[in-house]
Amino acid sequence: MPELPEVETVKRGLAGLLVGKVIQNAYHIESPKSFPNSQVDITQFMDGAAVTGVRRRAKVLLIDLTSGYSLVIHLKMTGQLVFRGEDVFGAGHPNDSLIGELPDRSTRVVIKFTDDSHLYFNDQRKFGWVKLLPTIEVPNIDFMKKVGPEPLEADFSAQQFADRFSRRANTNIKAALLDQTVVAGVGNIYADESLWGAKIDPRRLVKSLSSDEFALLYAELRQVMNLAIEKGGSTDKNYVNAEGKRGSYMDFARVFRREGQACPRCETAIIKFKHAGRGTHVCEQCQK
Repeated sequence: MPELPEVETVKRGLAGLLVGKVIQNAYHIESPKSFPNSQVDITQFMDGAAVTGVRRRAKVLLIDLTSGYSLVIHLKMTGQLVFRGEDVFGAGHPNDSLIGELPDRSTRVVIKFTDDSHLYFNDQRKFGWVKLLPTIEVPNIDFMKKVGPEPLEADFSAQQFADRFSRRANTNIKAALLDQTVVAGVGNIYADESLWGAKIDPRRLVKSLSSDEFALLYAELRQVMNLAIEKGGSTDKNYVNAEGKRGSYMDFARVFRREGQACPRCETAIIKFKHAGRGTHVCEQCQK
């Protein structure tokens, strides 16, 4: 599913389009699980409400409304958000719904604004969702209470980063990085990239890492994610930005999807194997 940089790209794209728009109505199409909200709540807290902001927490999007409610959105594996109006924006799983006529057979939720623009939530596999919740209650939902700190926050230090892994001492470092309760928003691509940058084998146990190695991993993770955001995320098989600005981070990837190619640092061939339940890319010379 999209990782933190991809969801941040969606957030920034929608923030420039939705703020100030007033919702006329909203409804689901043949998929109540994608929009599990009562009609009473939709009518009272969505219809006539204006968008005040678009936020992100980990891999979840939040659209805040003047009614004191927020739309909490998770794209999951195949979700898309597509805005159609004078401007056009879309991002998510790459299929024709991003550029075709909408609604289509993958459209699950339609939000119409008073200026006749629309926001569509498309999801082929129906794992994603759009939930309407009181804004004040959002921090109390299970996911928000469990998810770890944002790795790119200015006040999140290298020491705090290292401390987050202390309870996973006997876990390998890649699995711990992918654990959203440890640090928010890190997925497979950026775990592999940051571990390569820090010269750390993903199979090492957390307790084997020194404080210096944690400091280097912290710096590499932030550098990789900031670069990915700058490049609009990773145009991968599970994510594409349809604004005409395709995410280009994969052009800068050092190991991910580079198996068989030369390591940019030592020229040893990159290998791929399954680890922590995911395809894992390493240079065995650099990452001992």
